[in-house]
Amino acid sequence: MTLRPISVRQASAFVAAHHRHHDAPQGAKFALAAWHHERLVGVAMVGRPVSRRLDNGTTAEVIRVATDGTRNACSFLYAAAKRAAQAMGYLKVLTYTLEEEGGASLRAVGWNRVGEAGGGSWSVPTRPRIDHHPTQQKIRWECELR
Repeated sequence: MTLRPISVRQASAFVAAHHRHHDAPQGAKFALAAWHHERLVGVAMVGRPVSRRLDNGTTAEVIRVATDGTRNACSFLYAAAKRAAQAMGYLKVLTYTLEEEGGASLRAVGWNRVGEAGGGSWSVPTRPRIDHHPTQQKIRWECELR
């Protein structure tokens, strides 16, 4: 597999076509692409933490990883996102998975499961929304980059 840069717009289109349970995010700081034999097989999108409490300027969040199912593409992208964030001066990188997603790709490249987080709906009476994504508790994974 080969790592290449990709625009956030192109990565968003790949996520929209391949992610199992999420739409493409509204934006990201940067995106990475995994290529195998000249074929785009996956993307990772990295941005600011969604949680305002964790958005301290030195923490990055992998907000989406999507692949076409190519073996080891997820691990490849999580490792690359970690290295890129570290090279940019971030001190920590985090991401979330659903409970039914085992996290093997994250464990394989040195991420640590730190507990449950989030869940629920963004819909509030003053701004009602229709949820098109899973609303259960998530599992938070982190990597210290010092």
